[in-house]
Formats: sequence, C-alpha cells, structure tokens
Amino acid sequence: MGIESAAQAAAPLRDALREFLTAMADDELLLGHRDSEWTGHAPILEEDIAFSNLAQDEMGHALTWYTLAAARELGAPDPDRAAFFRNAGEFRNATLVELPKGDWAFTIVRRYLFDASEQVRYAALAESAYRPIADAVAKLRREETYHLLHSRGWVQRLGDATEESHHRMQAALDVAWPHALGLFEPTEGESTLVAADIKPPENTLREQWLAQVKPILEAATLVVPDAAQMAGGGRSGQHTQHLADLLNEMQKVARMEPEATW
Repeated sequence: MGIESAAQAAAPLRDALREFLTAMADDELLLGHRDSEWTGHAPILEEDIAFSNLAQDEMGHALTWYTLAAARELGAPDPDRAAFFRNAGEFRNATLVELPKGDWAFTIVRRYLFDASEQVRYAALAESAYRPIADAVAKLRREETYHLLHSRGWVQRLGDATEESHHRMQAALDVAWPHALGLFEPTEGESTLVAADIKPPENTLREQWLAQVKPILEAATLVVPDAAQMAGGGRSGQHTQHLADLLNEMQKVARMEPEATW
C-alpha cells in the first residue's frame, strides 16, 4: 500500500525521508551551480547554451526535492532557506558535485557519471511507495534522459578522439571516479526507507550504475579505476573546502539581506 503524504509516515520514516530528499536536492543544486559557471566560457556556442539549460534544469529539479522535503510533517526549511542559509556541514550532497568545474574533460566526465546515476535512481524511484516521490520522478525523467544522451555523446567522442583528448578524459575519470562512488553513499535512515519500499538500497543502485557506465567508458578507451576507494562523507555533512568556497559565492547576495523578499 502506498504512502500518499508525509502525514501517513511514522517519525523515523519522516526523518529518513527528509535526509534523502535533502541529499537529492543538494546534489542537483550544486551541480547546477557548477554547470552555470560555463555560461559564457564553454568551448563552443552550442555548449554555452546547452550548459545554461542544464544548469536551469538542475535548479528546477533541486526546487522540486527541496519543496517535498519542506512538507510540514518533514520539517526541512523552505527551498530558499535550504539553498542560501545553510552552512557546508548542513549539506548532504555527494562530494562529486562540489568539486571545481575544472577543464571541459572533467565537466563532461562528471556530468556523465552523475547523469547515469540519475537514470538508475529515477527508474527505481518511479516505483516508490511514497507517492510524492513517484509523481515527481514522472515529471523529471524526460529531462534527465536528454542530459544523459548529451553527456554520454561527449564521452564517446572525446575518449579516443585524439591523444590529448584521451589523456584529459582519463585524468578526469581518475579524479572523478572516487567521488562518483559517493553518489551511492546511504543517507541516514536508509534501512527505514528500504523497508517501506520507498527506495532500493544504494548498493543495488550502485551495481546497476556500474553495469551501465563501465561498457561506455571502456568503449571510449578509458580505464575505470576499479581499485579506487569511495570518497564518502558528503551524505553526513563532511565535505571538501571546495563546498565552503562555492557557498561563499552562491549565498553572498542572499545573506546580505537575509530578511528580504526576492
């Protein structure tokens, strides 16, 4: 039997839902911010426009998840407060999305690894017993499908296009991979969510993701660093200095007038 609203959930389930929804929202918000840094700086005009659109999509997805987390019974702050008035230790994003944008190769590798994880995650959440999540995913999946087609196409083109492109893509993968594994770090209360059929275990999603991304990367002549250890901690508020730097920039205007109505 499905759960139609947070009011039907017991306290431990509500707490777990808040953590999970916040983590998804934080991932989307921060990746959207990093994507926006390419506006006016992408290597070709078409990608300048594309990454502006990607950033806008991710911000919209973040708003969706922040709004669900802010349901009265769940108790998260409203979306604007969540985005602009929390400190780094209160964010639950994977560290992958907080890393600097780097060069074009790193941006493409990060986007592909993230987009593939979203495809796997959203496919599972479409069957979530928590109706607000399933309904939201039904609206967001189409955009995520186009995101994946875009980033996967770049990986396939740049992986073995030239010696330099291959070198840059491999270097980017070596850096991004441990942080990408952190996309599947469980949030607090995961077992409660799994028991309620709201989501599958993160380990299950990770295996599905690996089965999807490894053949694409290998076909692009890239070597997957299988021995790499997960760069975790993000889901419990442990972040790199890059997040604090990003938030200082992103939150500056809002914090100048914290009581203003924008």
